[in-house]
Amino acid sequence: MAQEFGIVVIGAGIGGGQVVEALRNDGFAGTIALVGADPLPPYYRPDLSKKVMLEDTDPADSALRGPEWYPAHDVTTFFGDVATQLDTDARTVTLASGEELTYGQVILSTGSTPRTLQVPGEDLANVHTLRSAGDAVAIRSQFGDGRKVVIDGGGWIGLEVAAAARSHGSDVTVVVRDAPPLKKVLGEEMGQYFEDLHIAHGVTFLDNAEITGFTGEEAVSAVQTTQGEIPADLVVIGIGAEPTIELAEATDIEIDNGIPVDERMRTNTGNVLAIGDIANAFNTRLDSRIRVEHWDNAVRQADVAASTLTGGDKVYDWEPYFYTDQYDLGMEYVGHGSGDDDVVIRGDKDSGEFIVFWLKDGTLTAAMNVNIWDVSDELRALIGRDIAPERLADESVPLTEL
Repeated sequence: MAQEFGIVVIGAGIGGGQVVEALRNDGFAGTIALVGADPLPPYYRPDLSKKVMLEDTDPADSALRGPEWYPAHDVTTFFGDVATQLDTDARTVTLASGEELTYGQVILSTGSTPRTLQVPGEDLANVHTLRSAGDAVAIRSQFGDGRKVVIDGGGWIGLEVAAAARSHGSDVTVVVRDAPPLKKVLGEEMGQYFEDLHIAHGVTFLDNAEITGFTGEEAVSAVQTTQGEIPADLVVIGIGAEPTIELAEATDIEIDNGIPVDERMRTNTGNVLAIGDIANAFNTRLDSRIRVEHWDNAVRQADVAASTLTGGDKVYDWEPYFYTDQYDLGMEYVGHGSGDDDVVIRGDKDSGEFIVFWLKDGTLTAAMNVNIWDVSDELRALIGRDIAPERLADESVPLTEL
């Protein structure tokens, strides 16, 4: 017999964990089910490539809430169980365990799935992607002095794993298809800055190269690339991710670069909302749809979804935000810029403390503070404004007066 719930949340990542808490905080008194493929309760996923790998912390220490929180707040959990079917007509969710759940409302928070290479040898041991706590622990266990680590991809995950591996004494090579790393996000100049940072810490870059296969007996021993072979004890594939939308694809829910939702996280299908990595959401501040794969977005969209279902008036109206820590560099980024935008730097890059602005047609699209703190609110307030580049670069002009 099916179990009946007022709200079923599918996906127990940061967004799923946040939305059940927000529902209770907003006064929802009905029954809630939280379904997640990961056996752990929701945890703070950015810690995987930061604290878990850098500081050897236990992933359980990054839990959003202790496991006792869920029963204490009448949230029925199905951790380590996968939703295999969504029937939007019958309003049912079928799980791999055979459980069937009925719902009044369903919130999809299924996140994203790391891309793989589909090349020979990818099934060898010690070839990993990073998504779950289990992945992070498995990767970390292979770090060590002289261990040869090859990372495919120069995005945020790839570079954070590179920094963590170097901190454990590993020899690290990063393979980048379109050098420098982060070029699509930050542009040529700042991408090169991050590459130089890693080179200064002993990382080798194989630029404008692609991995064509892996060799080894049971575990990987070498990586084949378009520029030759690289010895390897461990490979981490970090070439991005795809929204996990298979459940929705089998329904009448619209699909377009994820799942399109309005400013209140509602899909085109009644009683179905979507948040987080999968949500191609209408942002009222930007007056356009964007799909953002960062934790801050998932948390805040969770609050919007809870508000929508409890009669509130929250909408998707903020600038995206993320941060990274690599070696002695810490930075925060706010906005929604592009590597093709014009770049203005405030301060001296060589000092390691500066601010970067991105502009498109004279309008500020994004800003990034590097080792300069407590300025995020000021930078956020500037996004969307037309500000002369020379004023942005002039350190004598306070941020609050731009």
